[in-house]
Amino acid sequence: MAVRARSVTAVSPVRRCSKPSCTRAAVATLTYVYADQTAVLGPLATYAEPHCYDLCAPHSERMTAPRGWEVVRLQPDPDALRPSSDDLEALADAVREAARPRVRETVGAPGMVEVGRRGHLRVLRSEYED
Repeated sequence: MAVRARSVTAVSPVRRCSKPSCTRAAVATLTYVYADQTAVLGPLATYAEPHCYDLCAPHSERMTAPRGWEVVRLQPDPDALRPSSDDLEALADAVREAARPRVRETVGAPGMVEVGRRGHLRVLRSEYED
């Protein structure tokens, strides 16, 4: 029996629905709160959690919880998902800060100058040496 080699490029970075045999992209995350007997269905989590389930749109709409459990559906505010002027200003400030030249401070004995660095180690020499 021949085994086909799969290339690394065939792997998709899109998170898929957790339901078996479903190949759709995930749009929501389901979390069970066992202590409260509650199932919480909200927007897709920032990263995949081991005890959460990512669901596609059709599966998230048809999702049911165990008998006696409460289902909480969190709908994000569409305006909150759009970039705000505060986000844009913060991004511009971060770019300006990154472009600003950094002044090196040497913490050590007075009269010492940093002449090199490797990782967390510094090479210092006296200001008065030739």
